[in-house]
Amino acid sequence: MEDSINENDIKLYLKAHPDFFESHAHLLAELFLPSPHGKGTISLAERQQIAQRDKIRVLESRFTELILTAEENEATANKVHELTLGLLFAKDVPALHAHLVEFLATHFQLPNARLRLWENESHTADDIFITAEDSLKNWAKDLSQPYCGTLPTMDIAGWFTESPASLAVIPMRYQDVTFGLLAIPSEQRSRFYAGMGTLFLNRIGELVSASLARYII
Repeated sequence: MEDSINENDIKLYLKAHPDFFESHAHLLAELFLPSPHGKGTISLAERQQIAQRDKIRVLESRFTELILTAEENEATANKVHELTLGLLFAKDVPALHAHLVEFLATHFQLPNARLRLWENESHTADDIFITAEDSLKNWAKDLSQPYCGTLPTMDIAGWFTESPASLAVIPMRYQDVTFGLLAIPSEQRSRFYAGMGTLFLNRIGELVSASLARYII
């Protein structure tokens, strides 16, 4: 008795005889397969066409995602460029602060940002420079990345007339010297949250800190 033929035997045979369907072309028209998108059966040729269209749709979707990502990256780069120019040409700390606040409000719908710097011998307490408690200074010094979430300390809460739903707090730091904080509030609880990506916030912090350094350090 001959051994029964299984699926693997058929696959091996067809791989070993690539000209099989050339010799039996009529079989291609007679083969029907389950439809991948519903009930019933379709011919092998139709199945191949559907598979090809599905591949094309996937490629189109990925290409669209790449275009959108590129456009978003370009838009972000343009915003950072605008921020950088404004910071570089600011004649003093108040002008720098005004540009920063306007930038965040205009491009990210984040009004009411607060830049607070520690007062020193050259800058006494005013709307921007503050007499900060050691606890706040130490908290800022210990920040290795921007803080995102709800209000972290009572000191910062006093900077706002209304308690924000969430906020980002970025340390102002240059050459390992921490000299203030930039607090960006939001009315949306989901805008800033623990564990979110902070790359862009880091970049803003670096730009603002480097621009302030010429006045502070």
